[in-house]
Amino acid sequence: MRADFRAAVKGNAFLMPRRLKAVPLSARAFARYGDVIIPSGKPDKMINQGLCGRYHDLARLDFTEGRAGISFFDAQERHLPLVVDMMERHPQGSQAFIPVSRSRYLIVVADDDDGVPTNPCAFLADYEQSVNLHRNVWHGVLTPVGAPGRFVVVDRIGDGANLEEYWFDAPYTIDAL
Repeated sequence: MRADFRAAVKGNAFLMPRRLKAVPLSARAFARYGDVIIPSGKPDKMINQGLCGRYHDLARLDFTEGRAGISFFDAQERHLPLVVDMMERHPQGSQAFIPVSRSRYLIVVADDDDGVPTNPCAFLADYEQSVNLHRNVWHGVLTPVGAPGRFVVVDRIGDGANLEEYWFDAPYTIDAL
């Protein structure tokens, strides 16, 4: 988006509401933003004396420096309509969200146009679907719907800034699932 257009839009007090419709999460639709992690089919191999199936290497972790860290996030339940007024990205590392509660959650992602999130889209994931957001992908905050959610988060731990935020002048709204 050109800077002169952004300035014109920013100065317009009569912006129309912008709507997003959440669609079911699928690996194909989400591929440009990251990996959908779903153990399905037979495990790649059996381990632990044949008593445990391993689904191997299901996401591409990508860090510029630092190391992978594992954290737990407790996210409060959100309700519709949901206003998306901010997006963030992590330029130094990917970020995986692995639900451990039985909560559905929304994932809002966007393309990048010279440091500005554009063309946002929303996906609805069920509790059996995890996602790994590629490094530098614009995304919304962790958003469980219908119940609070607990998530294991795998992301970069290290020195240096790894968070950029962008606040929309005209937010988006998700009205229904």
